[in-house]
Amino acid sequence: MKSGKKSEKKSKKTLKKKKLSSNITTIILILIFLVGLSVMLYPTVSNYINQRHQSKAIAAYDEKVSEMKPEDYTKYFEAAEKYNKKLAKNPSAFYNPDEIKGYEKILDISGTGIMGYITIKKLGVELPIYHGTDEGILQIAAGHLKGTSFPVGGDSTHSVISAHRGLPSAKLFTDLDKMEVGDTFTITILNREITYEVDDISIVLPDETDSLQIEDKKDYCTLMTCTPYGINTHRLLVRGHCIGTGEPQHIHVTAEAFQIDPTITASVMGIILLIMLLIRVLIRTRKKGQEGKHLKCNQVFLHLKRGDLIGNNKKTK
Repeated sequence: MKSGKKSEKKSKKTLKKKKLSSNITTIILILIFLVGLSVMLYPTVSNYINQRHQSKAIAAYDEKVSEMKPEDYTKYFEAAEKYNKKLAKNPSAFYNPDEIKGYEKILDISGTGIMGYITIKKLGVELPIYHGTDEGILQIAAGHLKGTSFPVGGDSTHSVISAHRGLPSAKLFTDLDKMEVGDTFTITILNREITYEVDDISIVLPDETDSLQIEDKKDYCTLMTCTPYGINTHRLLVRGHCIGTGEPQHIHVTAEAFQIDPTITASVMGIILLIMLLIRVLIRTRKKGQEGKHLKCNQVFLHLKRGDLIGNNKKTK
């Protein structure tokens, strides 16, 4: 009897150890899976969140513009054109932009720093344009390089719009290297949409700025980002010249009507289904372990009972 009880205790301890080891292994595998899945989905989810932010900012800007009167447009454009003329007469302001005062207030109709937005249909990109190129701006949108012309069109102007590329959290200018001569992009400022056609693509060092200077009687806009991808030792410049000015033709989706990207929906549904599957597997594994435990206990009990019966039979004899 004593040896039977010891054997039963050992069996219980062994079963507990195996069960604990199995559960720990399962939990570790689930955690590894979830971490890997999170890393894989991070760029998609982050880009979706960033695009939603951009869409809301542009929709809010368009709504603000629609509430303005014609005389308001005139006032803002006149201030921007006045700044551009001063810039054309003072080339040193490119390197020392604070020589011309009032930059931050020009074209800032909502107090958010947004002066308009850029649309590159070929790349599927539409970004709000903020005053300046601070790191905080370039992480989420496009920035207007202070010391260059405001992108309102006109002779002797050269605007520079910059954005990051290669960020895991946002697309921005990641695909700017896919632009070719002859492609177009548009800049929307207030009720004015200016279309530019790409006529020059170049790669320069950060301190090579000759190609960003104003040229007499020319209306240029250059898109700038870092290159090579992930190394960022040079600058990719995509320059366009104005081929037309008109009123914006497209209507933006408001923040409330912003649709969730099907990729995000599919990913979330996939995660939920996988988690449910893992939970089911874990429960089934646990049940099997319990069934195995009961089976072994029953076998031990029967073995002990049989031993008692045999012993009793021997005594009877």
